[in-house]
Amino acid sequence: MSFKSIIVAGGSGLRSGGKKQWRAFCGRPVLWWPVDAFVRAGSDDIVVVVPVDDMALAESIVGDLPHVRIVSGGATRALSVENGLKALEATAGPKDIVLIHDAARPLLTVELVNRLLEGLKTMRAAILALPVADSLKRIKDQVITDAPSRENLWHAQTPQAFRLADISHGFALWPADQEATDEAMMAAHAGIAVGIVEGDARLQKLTYPDDFAVLEALMSPPLSLRNMRVGQGFDVHRWGDGQSVWLCGIEISHDKTLIGHSDADAGLHALTDALMGAAGLGDIGEHFPPTDPQWKGAPSYIFLEHAARLIRERGGEIINVDVTLICEQPKIKPHRQAMQQRLAEILGVDVSRVSVKATTTEKLGFTGREEGLAAQAVCLIML
Repeated sequence: MSFKSIIVAGGSGLRSGGKKQWRAFCGRPVLWWPVDAFVRAGSDDIVVVVPVDDMALAESIVGDLPHVRIVSGGATRALSVENGLKALEATAGPKDIVLIHDAARPLLTVELVNRLLEGLKTMRAAILALPVADSLKRIKDQVITDAPSRENLWHAQTPQAFRLADISHGFALWPADQEATDEAMMAAHAGIAVGIVEGDARLQKLTYPDDFAVLEALMSPPLSLRNMRVGQGFDVHRWGDGQSVWLCGIEISHDKTLIGHSDADAGLHALTDALMGAAGLGDIGEHFPPTDPQWKGAPSYIFLEHAARLIRERGGEIINVDVTLICEQPKIKPHRQAMQQRLAEILGVDVSRVSVKATTTEKLGFTGREEGLAAQAVCLIML
């Protein structure tokens, strides 16, 4: 299911000791985590709303991630969301789905996004939320005056999901002299039924300084390592007459070309097999048989995109990939950075997660005799 997203990162963060969206969290700024989650979940337009003075900073942190746009926020959270909606309205349709998320909830996962999108199949709008478990107290002058029932009470979380026209209508009808606590409140005021999808306790909002330590503990290696999987791939193609060769998604001028049913990009084929293997999805030949004429001459990035999409659809995450090209010619080093950028684009990950290397076999074997080129790949995914 296609969707757009808005990440609100325009707050001052006074209770947390400063602008928390820029603070380090598990080795990266807080803002990076939810943006990366939306990228992996397949959002085709990600609008990140930040203070106007921080737009360059935001660009340096998430500007290289695919489908990301940076826009300036307003004086209040509601005005910041409204700026994000206006940015979407310029390119999106009224029935398009938009997910609105607080940057201060960094532990967003693809599984939670998919859960919310699944809810929209039967609901007009939906939010992630958790039932209230603690006893509630109403106080006055630090003395308890009442104990409201927690029955039917839920903690609202984000993302909150709407059709673009619905939430825009909610903003248009909301009284200017009142402050809404979230977008669901505006939608309900406009007569839009908002459903509940069960959220996750880890989607806690960073509000106070101690919250960073609590959430970072949930990201500790013992939790993360439980579902990590390694995959490896290997591919070979022979050389033939030609004027260029495709390697890791980049066309390189050369006096030979690789021969194969598709474009014979051995680097992409090896990496596709590695990802398929890590996810237990078979191999490239099962999904794109060389006997099928529709794949004759096809660009191999299609195969790699397919593997990455299958992993995302299962709630998985590509942690890193490493490709080694084995050949005497062409020289890979001048093209290595472009290859890494292209792989990151195809996979929808940050380029820091991608490595491309090259080696020779010291003139030994079929690659040393320049009869063909080989590629091997290894990957780590979380599933």
